[in-house]
Amino acid sequence: MPLTGGPGRGGHAAPGTGAPVRRRGIPDATVARLPVYHRVLTSLAERRVGVVSSDELARASGVTSAKLRKDLSHLGSYGTRGVGYDVEYLVYQIARELGLTQDWPVVIVGVGNLGHALAGYGGFASRGFRVVGLLDADPVRIGEVVVAGGEPVVVRPLADLEALVAECGVTIGVIATPAAAAQPVCDRLVGAGVTSILNFAPAVLVAPPEIGIRKVDLAVELQILAFHEQRKLGPAAVTA
Repeated sequence: MPLTGGPGRGGHAAPGTGAPVRRRGIPDATVARLPVYHRVLTSLAERRVGVVSSDELARASGVTSAKLRKDLSHLGSYGTRGVGYDVEYLVYQIARELGLTQDWPVVIVGVGNLGHALAGYGGFASRGFRVVGLLDADPVRIGEVVVAGGEPVVVRPLADLEALVAECGVTIGVIATPAAAAQPVCDRLVGAGVTSILNFAPAVLVAPPEIGIRKVDLAVELQILAFHEQRKLGPAAVTA
């Protein structure tokens, strides 16, 4: 159920909407770190930790205290000097800023091994995302029942994409198809009204500038790790 107020403190809602007022101008780098802070804080809350210092939170999040304080200042949350941050309230503040106090319907296109794994990810439901549709072009997959977010979801044909997006008000789509199918699927998602896409396909997508696209490329991430591992071995390994 979507929240409209913070735990025990009340939300800052836009007049007549019940929706939180979102602050503008938060740097992209800060936005990228907010989910990390949220994960750490959620873990603390589950352990019934009431207050956390900036040093402790920064260390657990892998950033400096100065960077943490600057990031959280964009949310209007400075903590209490000598005491720290109220864990429960800060969880709410960050969740609100990330849009996690709403229920976001998500559709996944491509139900191969990766699509199955994504659908079965338990973190969707607990973070405000609901998989409302699974789509695939393979006739063998159509009609298969996959448990997504704890609920059974029937795989539907790709032809149902536009109807599903309209029916469920989907604005977030996940592409887990082979590379060759990724761009056509992206085009159809955009045409259907999806405005944010998470792309797991090994392809660079082209979309209008107002469409938000995030790419997850495991091969690239491994190559970056390999680069750092090689650097640890010294100049001889780099030039060999």
